[in-house]
Amino acid sequence: MAALFRDALHEAFGSWPLGYVPYGGADVGEVRAVAEAIGDGGDDRYHAAWTAAAARLQAEADAALANGHAGSARELYLRASAFHAASYHPLYGAPADPRLLDAFRRQVAAFDRGLALGPHPVRPQRIPFGDLALPAYLIPAAGHEAEVRPLVILTNGYDGTVTDMYFASAVAASRRGYHALLFDGPGQGAMLYEQGVPLRPDWETVVAAVVDFALAQPLVDLRRIALSGWSLGGHLAPRAASGEHRIAALIADPGTWSIADGFRAAFRRMFGLPPEAVRDLGALDQAIIDRADAAIRGDRELNWKVVQRGFWVHGVDTLRDYLASAERFTMQGRAALIRCPTLITQAEDDALAAGAGAFLEALRCPKTLLRFTAAEGAGGHCEMQNRSLLNRRVLDWLDEQFAAAG
Repeated sequence: MAALFRDALHEAFGSWPLGYVPYGGADVGEVRAVAEAIGDGGDDRYHAAWTAAAARLQAEADAALANGHAGSARELYLRASAFHAASYHPLYGAPADPRLLDAFRRQVAAFDRGLALGPHPVRPQRIPFGDLALPAYLIPAAGHEAEVRPLVILTNGYDGTVTDMYFASAVAASRRGYHALLFDGPGQGAMLYEQGVPLRPDWETVVAAVVDFALAQPLVDLRRIALSGWSLGGHLAPRAASGEHRIAALIADPGTWSIADGFRAAFRRMFGLPPEAVRDLGALDQAIIDRADAAIRGDRELNWKVVQRGFWVHGVDTLRDYLASAERFTMQGRAALIRCPTLITQAEDDALAAGAGAFLEALRCPKTLLRFTAAEGAGGHCEMQNRSLLNRRVLDWLDEQFAAAG
């Protein structure tokens, strides 16, 4: 499919809602109209165009509700939430841009209002987590809202939000007969934007609190709780399952061994370093750090991924501190601890999925590798251009695991 947005970074972010089309998060013409409104404009115009489209949807939702069309209003509020969520990713970075915070708050308000409508309203929840509380939503299985059903816990990655998880995974899970539990963990969504809580590697501690919450829900089948992570969640979810053994099935989309390994390979290529020189990226020579920092800041995409997003999410201010933090996110010594059946995805054009085969080999649990190709329209990161294919195959696998469990 030809790019809709003229700027490569805008295309990376602005094409996300295309993956939500089968689940009511957008339609192709709407996304194209936003891209045309942006044209050759920069990040400010990108944000303004998505915000204007979200405001139009919100106004339509208000009118529909006033005229007694609650079903249409629900759809429109949820779609407005997805558009607000798409608006602010280029604005990432600390301190948080006021426009990002405003868009996020509008996103959450529209999301909450949409979910509250209909015969089975969903209310925002708070999961106790030490002195904090994780924002969460329990999305019921469609047609089985009052029944005890299996649960899929969905965990995000670096820069997704609960709205993204809702359209990318929860709607499909609900249609298949699963309850779905969405939450923001440290370094994600409201925890980062509103409270400044950074990402942490011990995701088993985070998921333990989420599982405690799930077990207290009367409609959850306590023997059939799955954990699914997408993007960086494809690392966080396996890390969690390595220490939280109440998880009955695990999905990693894609299976990601570590954060640091990709940087390790890049530093070797850039500077001709031997393997032993990049064993600990946080201990690199300062001259190498300085050259890498300049190269990263000089590249629009890398600057966004590392400086704007990475520094903010990890709660650091320098490249050395970011690399030292990245070293802590690894499955080394953890993969063999996973006990439950595990599915790892690998899309052929996704650089983050390159190590999925080696990840699979390190597992000692029942395991499956599910490949996706460009010929299927699913070769990109998290299969976003054919998300319905991903959901269908993953949920088929999960159906089989839980059926076998009795």
